Amino acid sequence: MKRGDKRHIWESAEWPDWRYDLSALAPALAETSRAQGMLFGRLADVGLALREQASLAALTDDVVKTSEIEGEHLNVESVRSSLARRLGVDIGALAPVDRNVEGVVEMVLDATANFSAPLSAKRLFGWHAALFPTGYSGLSRIRVGAWRDDATGAMQIVSGPDHRRKVHYEAPGANELKKEMPRFFAWANAGASEPALIKAGLAHLWFVTLHPFDDGNGRIARAVGDLFLARADGSSQRFYSLSAQLLNRLLDGFDGKLTSSKWAAIAKCSPDTALRDINEMVTLGILVKSGAGGRSTAYELAR
Repeated sequence: MKRGDKRHIWESAEWPDWRYDLSALAPALAETSRAQGMLFGRLADVGLALREQASLAALTDDVVKTSEIEGEHLNVESVRSSLARRLGVDIGALAPVDRNVEGVVEMVLDATANFSAPLSAKRLFGWHAALFPTGYSGLSRIRVGAWRDDATGAMQIVSGPDHRRKVHYEAPGANELKKEMPRFFAWANAGASEPALIKAGLAHLWFVTLHPFDDGNGRIARAVGDLFLARADGSSQRFYSLSAQLLNRLLDGFDGKLTSSKWAAIAKCSPDTALRDINEMVTLGILVKSGAGGRSTAYELAR
């Protein structure tokens, strides 16, 4: 899909020949490596039980936040209990586990505990089936454990109501996935020709660009990122959460509660458009009013 002279990245003649400026990224990579070294150095000085508890906390955060990004709020204690039971970590009495928790937990644990295992269609199909055990996403029937077929139209990332829908992105057609996914797996399972942290970022970006499933692409993309971060660390134990950091970045512009002026700056739109957008989100139950009204009116995410 073209927008003037702009094209989607997968339409480029150079796709998927990823290019990046290593000299520009070098300071961030060095700082990240330093932080990783300090973290693992400190963890080496504590006992096994404390490391297990720290890893359990990070994994719990990861499962909760990867779902929260998609607007799904999981019970934290249910997630923690599910992880503790699978990892054999003693946390005392276990909380009841919701059905929708188990699938996300299974995916995240497989991605991190089995980080050295190759990525494959079969493996990702298993993750997808775990996320959607009923074959439904909400009230909609979807293809589970299989690539999308675009039977209902192109895979698009959109916002707004039907009468003024805005298309932000359109993924490669379903027929293209027959060549795109094997190419992605070949790269993912090959020896790293780039720094491990860069490969983790590229893997996440590449997968989410393809958007190969009817639903669940964001959560699976973040699990793919977690897998490559575990490879970069050389450890199946996780002590930080990619999804938590992504959610923090998403909410940066909402610090202190959302106002129409903040939304106008974030969305780069006029004040009138910002107010219409916010009113629409209130109507949809995404936001609730918080404030005295007038210029002091603010909004926050509905709970």
